[in-house]
Amino acid sequence: MTMKLKGKMENFESKKAAYMNLVKEGADAEKQATAWNEMQDALVTDLTEKITTEVRNENIDSQILSSRGQNVLTSEEKKFFNAVIEFEGFDDDSILPVTTQNRVFEDLVAAHPILDAIGLQDLGAVTRFIHADPSKTYAWGKLFGEIKGQVGAAFREEQIGQLKLTAFAVIPKDMLELGPEWVERYVRTLLVESYSVGLEYGLVKGRGPAQDEPIGLMMDVAENGAVTVKTSSGTLTFAPSQFGEVVSGELHDVIQALAKDEAGKSRKVMNKIVMVVNPVDAISVQARNTIQTANGQWVTALPYNIKVVESEEIPEKKALFFVKGQYIAALAGGYKANKFDQTLAIEDAMLYTIKQFANGKPKDNKAALLYDLDIKFITGGEEGPEIP
Repeated sequence: MTMKLKGKMENFESKKAAYMNLVKEGADAEKQATAWNEMQDALVTDLTEKITTEVRNENIDSQILSSRGQNVLTSEEKKFFNAVIEFEGFDDDSILPVTTQNRVFEDLVAAHPILDAIGLQDLGAVTRFIHADPSKTYAWGKLFGEIKGQVGAAFREEQIGQLKLTAFAVIPKDMLELGPEWVERYVRTLLVESYSVGLEYGLVKGRGPAQDEPIGLMMDVAENGAVTVKTSSGTLTFAPSQFGEVVSGELHDVIQALAKDEAGKSRKVMNKIVMVVNPVDAISVQARNTIQTANGQWVTALPYNIKVVESEEIPEKKALFFVKGQYIAALAGGYKANKFDQTLAIEDAMLYTIKQFANGKPKDNKAALLYDLDIKFITGGEEGPEIP
């Protein structure tokens, strides 16, 4: 069930935007750290105020709240968060209940469509898994002959536990007086907001193991392991034409380019293509692909069933296309909480680090391709080009 908190937490959103702008601009580590702390402080303040207000305004009755789709805990969750209240915080190395972890993951992919489109997996306690190459996992032979085939080349182990994703959970002491349901809701919301920023950055623009980050979709990996930003594969205009030949032709070339992997082997990509653009460019893409039907309805659609999602990590005037299933992204190892023993700027609160293993990398450099956008519109007083 997706969390629906009334209001927009404006202060947090403002600080979040400021932090992401500093990251995009390549600001020094000290400025980024300061902006991150300000974002976390704003999140705590806005979230505490919101939940406290809801507690005052609602009648806390499990059956009524459940029928309204509100937060009701399982017996294990209630036991865990009652212990948090009794202990006045998390005990060291305490791990959130599996059901709470599942809800965090569900809320992450529901609130952030790009994570769902990428195919983020929750492996639970597992930090390793076996990846199979379908083209090598079979072998023909005689009925009673030996089993042949490149079995060793068909399977390889993927390690997720190489990198940690850390969220700082600030729990105001007053929050503990509201009851386990509200503490659980507070922690879950805080994790979703904190992790979504880190995950989206890492899976889109991560600079690789040398920087202790995932390898993002926007990156290429050289034979020597060096990770660099992809060069543009071309320019898309989405220019208007009488029968849409320009748009369909430009996107045809994109799909055709993605239909072969880095080794030149063809693969099925139809209905698996995702286009990622900055929210600013998403408006232009939508406008260029919206038509009015005969009955007056406005319909937006791209040819070839391409799915469009937004990400603030994509630079303006750029579009990233990737093939679903060609990027490995996973969370693993459970959410482990520990006290943070440094001075906390927020008074009357406790600070914890909640860590989980996470990683991501493309299967090859052709899992995604980057394009330039050159979408133009007619402004007032200008004559538009003749549509061919």
